[in-house]
Amino acid sequence: MDKRTSSGRWKLFAVLAVCAAPMLLSYLTYYVIKPDGRTNYGTILDPRLYPLPQLGGTLLGGEAKELDAYKGKWIMLQVDSGSCTQACEKKMLDMRQLRLMQGKEMDRVERVWLINDAQAVDTVLMRTFDGTHMIRVDANALKKWLPSEDNTQVNEHIFMIDPLGNLMLRFPKDADPQKMKKDISKLLKASAIG
Repeated sequence: MDKRTSSGRWKLFAVLAVCAAPMLLSYLTYYVIKPDGRTNYGTILDPRLYPLPQLGGTLLGGEAKELDAYKGKWIMLQVDSGSCTQACEKKMLDMRQLRLMQGKEMDRVERVWLINDAQAVDTVLMRTFDGTHMIRVDANALKKWLPSEDNTQVNEHIFMIDPLGNLMLRFPKDADPQKMKKDISKLLKASAIG
């Protein structure tokens, strides 16, 4: 009887060990190994710290326009001078391509270029990036609102604003479009209705 009892106890301990192993490994991983766990490429921003301001925006034709006019859609946002250097053009091209890569979801994304000075915008550039909303804004109001990474300027990033008008995501300087595409696809999927 002692042998059977002893054997039964060992079997019980073996079953308990097998059942408890996944939980013990998860605690070990979480508290000891501490994986990053981050799956996003861009930096997630706390929207409470960056509420959508009134920027005193005007379209190139002079009509007043604020970012809240695009509520209900995701906004892919970049900031730059009206002279739009090569880096500016690359961001504009990336934004256009990223929107197109979303396929049937692309209509949920608007592209906005906030122009932070009085420089004239080249007509060829306007035609090349037709569909991008170009809005002149007050540079000082813009500096108070948009955050940048250490050692970068606001005009080196692309930002995402959600359909409710919350600043949600900042992509790094010289961002990789393939990694950006994954983040944008995740945002669109997570916010899909129905």
